[in-house]
This record gives sequence, C-alpha cells and structure tokens, in this order.
Amino acid sequence: MKKLSEGTKMWMSVMVIFAIYAVVFILFEDYDRVFIEPFEETSDWHLLLFSLVVMIGLALLLHRYARSMDERISHEQAEKEHQMRRELTQNIAHELKTPVASILGYTETILDTPDMSEEIRQQFITRTHAQANRLAALLQDVSMLNRMDYAADLLTKERVDVSQLFADIVQETAIAFEKHRMTLNNSLPQDIVILGVPSLIYSIFRNLMDNAVNYAGEGTVVQISAEPTDDSWVFRFSDNGVGIAPEHLPRLFERFYRIDKGRSRSLGGTGLGLAIVKNAVLLHGGAITVSPADKGGLAFEFTLKK
Repeated sequence: MKKLSEGTKMWMSVMVIFAIYAVVFILFEDYDRVFIEPFEETSDWHLLLFSLVVMIGLALLLHRYARSMDERISHEQAEKEHQMRRELTQNIAHELKTPVASILGYTETILDTPDMSEEIRQQFITRTHAQANRLAALLQDVSMLNRMDYAADLLTKERVDVSQLFADIVQETAIAFEKHRMTLNNSLPQDIVILGVPSLIYSIFRNLMDNAVNYAGEGTVVQISAEPTDDSWVFRFSDNGVGIAPEHLPRLFERFYRIDKGRSRSLGGTGLGLAIVKNAVLLHGGAITVSPADKGGLAFEFTLKK
C-alpha cells in the first residue's frame, strides 16, 4: 500500500472536517434542533450552497498548496540525501587513501631497494598485508551498508539461532579478550531463535564485541543478556570500561564518526561498525539505543523481533 504524503494527509484532514460540518449543518440547522427536518427558509438552502462552494474552492486551493508542499519536501529530502551521499563518498575516499598510500609506499620501497635485508623486507610485507586487510574490511563494510540501503528486499530471512551464533563469536574473539585481560559474562538464554538475515545478525553481535575489545579498555568486564517480550527479544550489551563523553552519544551510530580518529585507525577500525549495527537492527524491525552504563562504559540496548 502506497504511503500517503504529508500534503495529502493535510488535505484529507481538512476535507474531512468540512464534510463533517456540512453533514451537521444538514441534520441540525440550529443548536437546539435535534431531529432531521427539511429547511423551512430559502436562505438556509442558500447558506448550505454557499458553504459547499466555499468548501470546493478551499479544497482546490489546499490541494494546490499540498502538492507544492510535497514537492518542497521531496526536494529537501533529495538534497539531503545528495549531501549525505557526497559526504559518504568523501569519507570513503579519505578512508581508502591511508591504506592505499601505505601499500604503495611499502611496495615501492621494496621494489626500489633490491639489496634490502630479508628482515626489513619481511616487516614491510607484514605491514602491507595488514593495510590490505584493513582495505578489504572497509570495502566489505561499505558493501554491506549498500546492500541494506538499496537491496534490503533481496535479503533472504531464515531462522537464526542467536544463542549458538553468539557462542561462535565468543570463540572467535577469545584470543582478543585474553590479550586485553577482559572478561565476558554471557547471560543469554539457550533458546533465542529469530527470523532474520544470518550475516546481518552476525554483524550486529560481532561488531559490538569488536567495539568493546577495541575501546572498553584493559581488564574490563563485558556483559550481555536478553529478555523476551510478546513479539521481540530485548538485548543488553554493556561494559564497565572508560566510556565516552555524553556529547558523542547522539552521533555514535553515524557512518565514519570517530571520537579519536588516530586511535580508531591504529586499531584497524573502519568507522562503519556501529552504523552497520544500527542499520541491521532497523532492517529487522527493531530499535537500538546507547547510554552510559551503570558502572561506567557503555550500554547498548536493542530489540530483534522473534
């Protein structure tokens, strides 16, 4: 069913009000009239006719204004989307510039220095490989966001065992948790099954885990829990780490928004992880919020429909 525009809604609302007025006028000529009776005076019919003419004229004027308002809103939305795409393109180009420049620099040095020692050559190859991985991760994240933005209808949903999926992620991130002396308290029930896109559900939990590993701090505790409602699961993902200043919270899900750009890039982040989390949650009919946790750090709370 096609969604009504704002202008059409306004026009229909006014017309409904006038239609109610006309009906009331016909049924009850005066406030003290309680039964349907024919008009006794010609002036009553003239007044009704005049009201209908005014209603039709006003309807035409409002319809014209509504179309103009819809065009203005559409133009503003198109301009806003164009601005967002332009900024996104600039951000992508900027993010691609660093790893590409590093890869070119390392490989050119290797090619131009044939007598380089094997140890230094191996170091340059290792750094080149790390930058290539960062570049691949960025391209993968951009591709995933594009799929959610422009091809969401083509994504196939199926039954996803979230409990098992998260258990796999715990195994994948175990080394990183051990390296940073972090502890995970997993309180997820064993029967969480939802209808969703497996790759996107995986991205939600993996990005939140990676975000905690990279930014919560050494020796922190990460907690995850879930509670069922009538039609959804409510997940809470929190840590007791360093947290962030309150002014950054409203922009935390923006694409390429970084609190500390230098630190984020040094940790290999693409700046798209939390944007992917939010888009994936919304695509599954849920909502997500972030707030300071009770014991410091951040608390993400989001819903996924069963």
